[in-house]
Amino acid sequence: MSESTQIKLFQDKKVRSVWNEEEQQWYFSVIDVVEVLTESPTPRQYWGKIKDREFKQLQLSPIWVQLKLPATDGKMYNTDCANVKSLFRIIQSIPSPKAEPFKQWLAQVGYERMQEIENPELAQERMKELYEKKGYPKDWIDKRLRGMAIRQNLTDEWKERGITKEKDYAILTAEISKATFGLTPSEYKEIKGLTKKNQNLRDHMTDLELIFTMLGERVTTEISQNEKPETFEENENVARRGGKVAGNARKETEKEIGHTIISSENYLDINKGDSDGTLPENNLSE
Repeated sequence: MSESTQIKLFQDKKVRSVWNEEEQQWYFSVIDVVEVLTESPTPRQYWGKIKDREFKQLQLSPIWVQLKLPATDGKMYNTDCANVKSLFRIIQSIPSPKAEPFKQWLAQVGYERMQEIENPELAQERMKELYEKKGYPKDWIDKRLRGMAIRQNLTDEWKERGITKEKDYAILTAEISKATFGLTPSEYKEIKGLTKKNQNLRDHMTDLELIFTMLGERVTTEISQNEKPETFEENENVARRGGKVAGNARKETEKEIGHTIISSENYLDINKGDSDGTLPENNLSE
């Protein structure tokens, strides 16, 4: 099942979600939904009672599945999730004045996703609005969104070359990063003081860092499209070569400006309200 995780907001409350590409529908964390509707300090226990009362006692089949979602510690854990249809049934078991507004919100989320599939530019516009609300500079946002498009082109190319595993995306991304900056993404995160696993490195890059990241990934895509590597080792070689082009350009730039572009600067200050300090993005092991 091809999936991408995101965090949705309902009245400023976070609801973790997973988009299922094959089924073309969202799955939502049931515990997050319970917390939103009940404001219970123990939503996990509350959900446990609902399962016992509504499903076990009536001997009904479970209408939820377990999917991996990020927790506050940044790690991925199996979490009870349900699609919109199943959530409507679960919500019926929860007395809450927020039930109807939440149902409307669920319907809107699904509608917006289908719009984005038909017109990908809508997704970028919504992402732009999120970054603007966070307080990111507009010229930075333009580069960030362009970088997302370039990243997507690269991951699409890797899929064409038979790359499907998350760890393989991570390895290839690290090869580009090492050739471009002399650092793996995890090493770069340390420099920027990003301590949580689900903090997105690129949300904390400077303009020049984003530019050279884009260059390395775009060149990698071009080489791959021209040569069509067939093995993982060949894809690794292409990734290193693409990153090397960006690395050489970075070094020349540093000579001209007289200092390194690798910076500890981050945007944690404008992300203080978030537990993870990042915005949702399906970046395939960035």
